[in-house]
Order: sequence, then structure tokens, then C-alpha cells
Amino acid sequence: MDNHTDTEKDTHILIVDDEASIRLTFEMFLAREGYGPIVTASSMEEALDAIKKQEFDLIISDIVLEGEKGTDLLCKIREAGIECPVVMVTGFPNLDTAAEAVRYGAFDYISKPVNKQTLLKFVRQALQHWQLENEKKELLQENEKFKRYLQAIFGSVRDAIITIDSSLNIVQLNDTAKQWLLYSESNKQTSLKSYDSEMGKACLQDAKQVLSSRKEVLEHQVECRKSDGNLRIISLNAAPLEDGYEEFNGVVIVARDITMPEPTTGVNSRNKFHGYVGSSQAMQNVYNLIENVGKVDTAVLVTGESGTGKELAAEALHAESNRRDMPLVKVDCAAMSEDLLESELFGHIKGSFTGAEKDREGRLLQADNGTLFLDEIGDISPRMQLLLLRFLQEKTFTPVGQDTPVHVDVRIIAATNVNFTEKVKEGSFREDLYYRLKVVEIKLPPLRDRKGGIPILVHHFLSLYREKLKRNIHGISDQAMDALTRYSWPGNVRELSHIIERACVLCKGPTISLDHFPEEIQKPTILPQTQSEAQAQLTAIATLPPYISEEDEIIDILKRARGNKSKAARMLHIDRSTLYRKMQRFGISHDIASPSPSRNH
Repeated sequence: MDNHTDTEKDTHILIVDDEASIRLTFEMFLAREGYGPIVTASSMEEALDAIKKQEFDLIISDIVLEGEKGTDLLCKIREAGIECPVVMVTGFPNLDTAAEAVRYGAFDYISKPVNKQTLLKFVRQALQHWQLENEKKELLQENEKFKRYLQAIFGSVRDAIITIDSSLNIVQLNDTAKQWLLYSESNKQTSLKSYDSEMGKACLQDAKQVLSSRKEVLEHQVECRKSDGNLRIISLNAAPLEDGYEEFNGVVIVARDITMPEPTTGVNSRNKFHGYVGSSQAMQNVYNLIENVGKVDTAVLVTGESGTGKELAAEALHAESNRRDMPLVKVDCAAMSEDLLESELFGHIKGSFTGAEKDREGRLLQADNGTLFLDEIGDISPRMQLLLLRFLQEKTFTPVGQDTPVHVDVRIIAATNVNFTEKVKEGSFREDLYYRLKVVEIKLPPLRDRKGGIPILVHHFLSLYREKLKRNIHGISDQAMDALTRYSWPGNVRELSHIIERACVLCKGPTISLDHFPEEIQKPTILPQTQSEAQAQLTAIATLPPYISEEDEIIDILKRARGNKSKAARMLHIDRSTLYRKMQRFGISHDIASPSPSRNH
């Protein structure tokens, strides 16, 4: 009948004896009972070599080993920090022998001759004792870990937390409570009565009430003064402090600062605005201008280099206007010939020219009561400039082939990347039309003038293309980010978007590196950088939150490595010992993603 317990299975045992017959007999007795694997050694030297190679759950050693003493082996075992139980076997039992064995850390000793029942009895007792000791040690470790965890939470909470015993003495308080009570480590006062500040008096009042009534005191609001003299409004909540057995131990007070915050008015008050991403002063100015101009029904000229987001500006202006529920119609003026653009804008009637097989309404009519966005308007012909000027003056237009003018209510937003001043000077663009379009001008800054916002843009596009391309990419290396901030960006934000999309396509691992960028970014022509630009760049990088936490990255890699710690360490480019330390620090289980073991008994 199989009557051995779980303790007897998968048990590594070392037998040390200089007599081969005893080693063989002990090994046979134990193996038949299901113990194992079992290792034997004939000398102290062999035993020490075996201990170096693997861990044992139990060591059985003769007290005499070819002129050497088993207690010497026991000393070396304990010096090596090995704590498994050791059972000594002696042929001359006496009090001195027993005392010496116990003094050196033996679990017990057995007198020769040793029969099967005696051996199995001592082995079972030693292993059960060892199991209980391990469970006790693990419980103490868990308790200590939980205590540190609670202390970390207690110290990290921004609210003030104070525990008070039934004699109104302070038992514990966190850093916030120390600050608000003006608590000093050099002159600590344990009695709550010793604190005569507004905060101290309020806590004392609530503590007394809870102690007398054994009921909570909720939302007690009190005015306190900060160290700088400003007013702070504190909300106090006091409750009875009881253990799991409903034994009353005192009072716990939680105080929260509910002072209304000052309105946010910094240059970094907005990172995103109607599709724009950026927090630089230049972009804040653009956001404010679009907000103000959007509500005024007037013509707007948006200027800026290619890729700076002129179409986004038109969309934002329309969204901020009273016309937001009406159509926003877009026309790319540079993509059409003069005749085609005229028909596209103003429409035509059937038969007005070859190919006009039916009436067609123009974009102006489609945009009635809404907004018309004319992109790249600097490239239109002189005739189209005249037709557009007439429309802006009269708010009417005549479709091609029609005699009767059509009246519409349309707001015009135009955009260009050319230098209008130069075109007006050389006579290629009408000055009167220029000023009609430029009632308000919104200049979009190039990306090289707002490099402090590049990290935010990079992570925005990284998040976008990570989801779009289904890539398991967690972040970008410091060297890659540095290269992006140093590049001159002639294509501006559009070019940056394409670069990040390209990198996400090429990247096969969790992090984008310098190698995923084209050569012009890896080895750029470095432009001079002002001190303010450098500081803005450093600030943006320093304040940007990590794309993914280190803990999540380690868990993800462990899962991909199916729990193989060596493989995971190689994938993370760290030593295996470093991986174990990080797993211990984050509380990551060693069994994560490990394949289920299969054992044969």
C-alpha cells in the first residue's frame, strides 16, 4: 500500500558514510518508500562536492568518516549557510555525543545498528520539521513583505493619516500628517493634546468624539494656515480603529486638502487641441488665436511650411465657429488647372463647354452657410484671383455658362506655404486679394522652432501606429529620441509622422532604436540650439511619462519566453541575477508563464 505523504515525494537526500554496505542499505530503504533522488558520498570531501552542486532536503551522515568527524561536516554545512536538517548516525551513543551533535546544529542522532523502521521514522520527523520551519519562515517573510507594502502605501498617500490610541496618544502618522501638524522628529510629541494648531485642535476634537461614541465623524471641515500663510481647507474623517475581532484599539483620522486649486494658466496648460499635439509657447499662441478668431465670422489666411498642419487649422477654426454644424468644404487649388478650378469652385450648367453633359453645383454652393477651405491659394492664376476677389466683395458668383449670379453665405479660409509678400512685390499675386484674404493671419511655426514638443509628438504617433500596425512596441530609446530632437525636420510634423510609421514597420522588438531611422536622421546636420530650446527639450523629455512600466515589460517578456528566466534575461539584455532582483522588487511570481511540469512517480 502506498502510504507515503507529499513530504516524501521529490525529496533530495544525501547519505554520507564510509561503509558502502550502509550507504546501499539506507538508499534501498528510502527509495522503496518513494524518496528521491538520493545521492551518496563515502567521505566528507565527496559530501561537500555534492552539496556545492545541488540543494538537499535532508542529510544523513555517520559521525565518524575515515578518521574525520561528522560534526566537522556539520560545521561546514552551517558555515555555508545551508539550513536543511542533518541526522547524525553514531555507533557509540552517549550524552556527550548527543550534546555535541545538537550543539553543531544536528536535528537528531540515531544509534547503530539502524533498522528500516527507525531510519524511516527519523527521516519522516526530520522532513516534517523542515517543512514546518520553511512554512514558518515563508509566513514571516510574507508578513514582513506585507508590512513593508502597507508602510509604503501609508507613506505615499497624499492625504494625512493619523492613528491614535484610547489615551489620545499618537501611534503612527504619515509624512503628510507630520507636515500639517508641524511634527518634528527632534522634538516629537506623542500626545495629540500637545498640538495646539488648527489641525491639531480639530483632530483632538474628532478623536474625543469617536472615543466617547464609538461612531464615525464624517466631513468635518476646518480652516488651517500653511507655512507660507495661505489658507488651506481640510476635510477630516475620523473612525473607530478596530481589529478583526472587533476589539476597540483607538481612532484613525484621515485628513484631505480640499482647497480649490488656482486656475491653470501656464504655457503647458494644453498638450492637445483639435488634432494638434504640442505644449510649446508657439503652439499655445496658435491655440489661443484659433479659439478667438474661430468665433468671429471673418476671412482667415493660414500660413506655414508644408507639413505644419494648415488643414488642421482650418478644421479647428470651423469647429470653433458658429458654422460648426454646417459643411466644411476643402479645395486643393494647386491640383487643378484654371478652367477646372473655376468649374470646381463656381459650378457650371449643362452645355456650357465640351463635356458639360449636366448641371453641376460648385464647391461654393456646397459650402453655403458653412466654410470653404482653399488650400495652396498662392498658386492660382490671375483670372481666378480676380473671380475670387469679386466673390469676396459681393458674396455672389456666377456658374460657368450662366447669366444669373448666385448669392451664398460662406466663410473663406485660405492657406499657403509661399511668401505672399514676395509674390505681391513681383506682381504675381493681387495685393487687394491678399489683404481681403488676410483679415487675420495665423502663422504656424515650423517643427524646428518648437523642438521641445517633439517627444510628445513622437509618443503620440508611436501610440497611433502601434495600434494601427498591431506592433508590440513599448517605447523608444534615448539615443533615438535624441536624434529626432536634433534633426532639422524640413517636412515638419508630416515628416515626423512618416518617420515614426516607418520605424514601427521596421521594428521587430519592443523598442524603437536609432537603426530604425533613415540615414539623414541617424547622421543629421546639427543646427545651433539656443539655451531656451535645449531647456525646453530636456523639460519635455523629463516630464514625459514612460510609454510602458518596467514591471509590465518584464511580465510581457517572461510570458513570451514561456517562463524561461535565462531566455527572458537575454531578451531584456540584462544578467539573470538582475532579472531575479527586479522580479523580487516588483513581486513578480517565478511561475509566470511557466509550462506545467510533468513528473513520474
